[in-house]
Amino acid sequence: MRLLHTSDWHLGRSFHRADLTSAQGDFLDWLVQLAVAREVDAVLVAGDIFDRAVPSVDAVSIASRALAQLAAAGVTVVVTSGNHDSATRLGFGSELATAAGVHVRTRLEGVDQPVTLTDDHGPLHVYPIPYLDPDVVHTALGVGRSHADVFGAVMERIASHREANPGRAIAVGHAFVTGGAPSDSERDIRVGGVNDISASLFDGLDYVALGHLHGAQIVAGSSAVVRYSGSPLAYSFSEVGHRKSVTLVEIDAEGQVRCEIVETPVPRSIATIRGRLDDLLVDPLLAVHESAWLQVTLTDDRRPDAPLERLRRRFPHVLVIEFRPEGAGVTVAADLARLRSVGSDPVEVGRAFLAYVAGEPDDTEMSVFASAEESARGRGEALHALPGAVSGAPEPAVQSEGS
Repeated sequence: MRLLHTSDWHLGRSFHRADLTSAQGDFLDWLVQLAVAREVDAVLVAGDIFDRAVPSVDAVSIASRALAQLAAAGVTVVVTSGNHDSATRLGFGSELATAAGVHVRTRLEGVDQPVTLTDDHGPLHVYPIPYLDPDVVHTALGVGRSHADVFGAVMERIASHREANPGRAIAVGHAFVTGGAPSDSERDIRVGGVNDISASLFDGLDYVALGHLHGAQIVAGSSAVVRYSGSPLAYSFSEVGHRKSVTLVEIDAEGQVRCEIVETPVPRSIATIRGRLDDLLVDPLLAVHESAWLQVTLTDDRRPDAPLERLRRRFPHVLVIEFRPEGAGVTVAADLARLRSVGSDPVEVGRAFLAYVAGEPDDTEMSVFASAEESARGRGEALHALPGAVSGAPEPAVQSEGS
């Protein structure tokens, strides 16, 4: 049996404001061609088909086109929802799609009802496990409010089905399995680390096609081959170094698994570079990054003039600039001590802030800041002079780190 494992398309997502619609469409066209050329029996899509619960028209269009092309080519498709997908919207019309060989599973009901494929060696049971929010399903399952509890209950249902239906078996799911290496572009589905699930839950299966983590990887700890296909495109600079790919999976008569990594087409490479602006503009070793999407960290003591304009003369695809002056690393305690020493004068607080992030401000910059502060203070005094203008006004929300 030959399968094509992919996940985390995130259709409709951009890369730091760079539009990816065309690149995502190109990837799906390539995926269809690969599935047909390699004569796969099924394509497994392990969640996060869309980036938003309410996807754009373009995102829906390119997904629909790809699924229709696969169905027309006689390729079975198994799709599970991810934490970015709306289970209701993604699952709309799933009964009709099933008749065409496109099996979209988004609900708890039916997790123990596999899509069964058949080859010369007999049946292969494919168990699609959609992303299941513990807050929503834990009562129905009679378990605690954690992903581990929910997944454990689901795997018990699958085990019961398998007792009466022997044969090769795999699962398709969307979860964070303990030992996986995340990146910044995934929405964290854990709470304090308690919502990881153990790979050992999949013991007894032959292969587990996972989505959620954007780096392609195998996770140890199970008798099954547990693998993340990774996202086909990069969605964060934390994914520098990823080889974006899909996974071709072959399962023999005994359930032995062989994986082949097939790299996906990407619109352009991504890279991060760091240094003083003048050095970055002339360093010959950086020529390889001149066509890449870039995140640039400038280490100049003072914020340079027009850094983006100057950088883009050499690196036209700079998307992110950060300023980290060399030697500026200080502890939180030192930062607090500095703020306490400044006092409560808004102008002096502003001076201290500017000095910290961009170097000591000059007289012109401070004059502009002082004028703005005076204007704001004047508007505030005028507002307070209005009878009842602020009486009963709610206190502003204070958001702490991690809230």
